[in-house]
Amino acid sequence: MKHFHADGHRYLRQNFPEAIYAPGKTVKQIISIARELVNGGGPVIATRVQPDLYQKIRRSFRGSKYYESAGIILFNRKHKIGRPGGYICVVTAGTSDIRVAEEAAVTAEILGNRVERVYDVGVAGIHRLFKYDKLLKNASCAVVCAGMEGALASVVGGLVACPVIGVPTSVGYGVSFGGVSALMSMLNSCAANVSVVNIDDGFGAGVIAGLINGGGKK
Repeated sequence: MKHFHADGHRYLRQNFPEAIYAPGKTVKQIISIARELVNGGGPVIATRVQPDLYQKIRRSFRGSKYYESAGIILFNRKHKIGRPGGYICVVTAGTSDIRVAEEAAVTAEILGNRVERVYDVGVAGIHRLFKYDKLLKNASCAVVCAGMEGALASVVGGLVACPVIGVPTSVGYGVSFGGVSALMSMLNSCAANVSVVNIDDGFGAGVIAGLINGGGKK
């Protein structure tokens, strides 16, 4: 007999939502875990959810909300978290990085943060970034999603005083090694305010950015 143990204590312990990682789970497993967590209170989300999977899940959760661009389901959308005064900038190098960026942005918004999006401002046309100079410099935190060589995280880190969370993405040609090149570049950043999460980890970046900005505080 199989026994499953959802972490219903996470919201009480850390004050951010339990996240169900959808890939590798059956529809039945996702529904069962989500129902147990929702009944325990607090916000519950599922990540990396494709539209066809959501259509199968939504019948069991009529009050859920699906963010297709982020691949996120918010199961108990009536749950409210306090909204802090500052904001987070989520930045992408290219349009292909937006999927990961939206995972970060939506996660931060669910935590109660204001998020400003600045997309497609990578180093191949760096002049596009400079028009957002004031917006970036007034942010509490910046999340920078970039593939290829991942240089944008260092550029933003050199412009702002706030923490920068680099999110290497798996966007790029052969020698980018599925995001490893961007990851190594960000880890080697000479901008001391840049920290790095794992490849394509928009959810983790969104949670950390939210905590930096003060979102979700009781």
